[in-house]
Amino acid sequence: MPDSLIRLRDALRVFAAERDWDQFHSPKNLATALAVEAAELLEPFQWLTDGQSRDLPADTRAAVEQELADVLLYLVRLSDQLGVDLEQAAAAKMARNGEKYPVDKSRGSSRKYTKL
Repeated sequence: MPDSLIRLRDALRVFAAERDWDQFHSPKNLATALAVEAAELLEPFQWLTDGQSRDLPADTRAAVEQELADVLLYLVRLSDQLGVDLEQAAAAKMARNGEKYPVDKSRGSSRKYTKL
């Protein structure tokens, strides 16, 4: 795992321990919180066009940054509780996606791999 994720994981461990929150940080609870935060990330984009979503006003961008941080924090905490190395898991997933979506069949297409 990259040093930055290790430092973040360790900081989250300390943060939770200082507050006696480990008792609440079961994988189920963390996965639920992650899903809630991911849903909250959608709110600033609701009703925007694709173009508007790429050029957010400063206040909207700040709200998105906060929600992205929440998603990241819960994801790192959940992976820690489950003993998942996020870098390794992401690399393995990218390799699988490369097999499912070969460039020659998927370039410029949004189709699911089963429809290529």
